[in-house]
Amino acid sequence: MTSIESVTLEVDDSAAAHRFYTNAFGLGDQVRVRASQAPTTGFRGFTLSLVVSQPADVNALVGAAVDAGATTLKPASKSLWGYGGVVQAPDGTIWQIASSSKKDTGPATRRIDEIVLLLGVEDMAGSKRFYVEHGIPVAKSFGSKYVEFDTGSGSVKLALYKRRGLAKLVGVSPDGTGSHRLTVNGDSGPFTDPDGFAWATASETASL
Repeated sequence: MTSIESVTLEVDDSAAAHRFYTNAFGLGDQVRVRASQAPTTGFRGFTLSLVVSQPADVNALVGAAVDAGATTLKPASKSLWGYGGVVQAPDGTIWQIASSSKKDTGPATRRIDEIVLLLGVEDMAGSKRFYVEHGIPVAKSFGSKYVEFDTGSGSVKLALYKRRGLAKLVGVSPDGTGSHRLTVNGDSGPFTDPDGFAWATASETASL
């Protein structure tokens, strides 16, 4: 079974990105950064989600991100599925911070339960088949709209979403060109998926 140990974000200023992710989210080796000048415009076709236990933690992480320089794309609020908000980091990466709970059970801890990588894809069936063939079994599937994979004990979970739907979910235009500015670091690869997302072995990347 393929697991994801981390993701590497390609950024203009690696020192600034390191400061942001340390101050905003307290992330360690699960999210790494690497300097890059690869051309990119608009939506990069993916988001990262921080899953937490209660609304207070959502508010705390969104507030810390904004204080560290992030832009609010969707203010934290209740929805049918829980409570969450969306911010865009100074390096351009879009982050969803969410909880399935609508009520607090205690003071905010800022503890992150899961990190989920959502890849926006054009052909859901084709991308789903590609990842299954690369050793990542499906955990949940909702037709052509959403697929969640079983990545075992890896630090980062993986899911697929239709690209246009993912852009709508986070409140941006689906248009975008150039590099995804993302490398997925797992225990298989290297390979590139049908939508151009690159995978590398964990040993190929430097730590955040």
